[in-house]
Amino acid sequence: MDSALVGSFSKASLGGNIWRRDNLHKNCFSGSYVAVRVSRCRAWDILESYCGVGSQQHLFQRNTGGTKEKSKFYRGHDKKFLVNATAGNPLESEPEAYNPKSIWNSIKNAIDAFYRFSRPHTVIGTALSIISVSLLAVKNLSDLSPLFFTGVLEAVVAAFFMNIYIVGLNQLSDIDIDKVNKPYLPLASGEYSVGTGIMIVTSFLIMSFWLGWVVGSWPLFWALFVSFVLGTAYSINLPLLRWKRSAVVAAMCILAVRAVIVQLAFFLHMQMHVYKRPAAFSRPLIFATAFMSFFSVVIALFKDIPDIDGDKIFGIRSFTVRMGQKRVFWICISLLEMAYGVAVLLGASSGFMLSKCVTVLGHTILALVLWNRAKSVDLNSKAAITSFYMFIWKVNACYCYLNAIAVE
Repeated sequence: MDSALVGSFSKASLGGNIWRRDNLHKNCFSGSYVAVRVSRCRAWDILESYCGVGSQQHLFQRNTGGTKEKSKFYRGHDKKFLVNATAGNPLESEPEAYNPKSIWNSIKNAIDAFYRFSRPHTVIGTALSIISVSLLAVKNLSDLSPLFFTGVLEAVVAAFFMNIYIVGLNQLSDIDIDKVNKPYLPLASGEYSVGTGIMIVTSFLIMSFWLGWVVGSWPLFWALFVSFVLGTAYSINLPLLRWKRSAVVAAMCILAVRAVIVQLAFFLHMQMHVYKRPAAFSRPLIFATAFMSFFSVVIALFKDIPDIDGDKIFGIRSFTVRMGQKRVFWICISLLEMAYGVAVLLGASSGFMLSKCVTVLGHTILALVLWNRAKSVDLNSKAAITSFYMFIWKVNACYCYLNAIAVE
């Protein structure tokens, strides 16, 4: 039928005979020609109108001494039009129909890409650490006022914006490495262009500093500024920078941000800016900082275990590349178990029975769960190692809940 339709249309164009409307409608209702997406009758009306115009123009060219080039133009144009029609394409230009399902899928894909770009485990870990250390500034129940929640929200949102900048800049600097180590990330997979990545990290950096300035808290602003400096120096590929190439310096950057900045600066934000109290480093704060120091070292070491292949290719001399996956893995487990052991001892020395019971029991359970899970990890499986890395972040989240009542 396709060939018959093309043949008929070609003859009409070349011979100059205009198709008759009644024959066209007869063919329309008989169903002798291929169906297209628009209604058949409407399609034939469009074809009839088109062919009439095309044939008349062709006759006009012949009667007025038109050139062969004009005849070839119309013949080629007719053929192209019919090919589109027989392929099932619309015969006339129409606006695309509204498709709510397609729009919803686009929105979901955009959210999913940004979710992966933001490295959510780091966002959640930072938010929980800020909430935990903010509770250390609470002296009595009356401190849990709207002022407290406003201060925490300011800190969490500003830190979230800065966290997007830091992890985004790291991905922009590591596109080639991530194609080997983390091909699911938007920049490595091609879902985001470099321009899109730059736009996102720049926007979130500006929003972070803007919020820190508007809030008017100097501890918060300096926490954001130091995080910006260290996060930039860690990733960006400029002379004397890209500190992640050195395993020791990279670990120090992570330790400084997660153990010192997050704990001390955000505590001072609550203590000095929200409650208007003088700076004072309590015993719980010192304990929290010490524990997070252990955790930060573990994160600095463990994050490179699943990335050993890409790091070897691109010359990143991480501890995993130097010492091997298995050795670094068990160093990380040992450090965490030591931290939980210290937490149990400090909790046992507490003068409050509730604090003693919750701290000792809670950290003992975390230590046992961690050890049991570590023994079952297949170090030859990148997926298993990555899964356990995420599990460590979840264990840290549990620690944050216990931290507020760890010691009096």
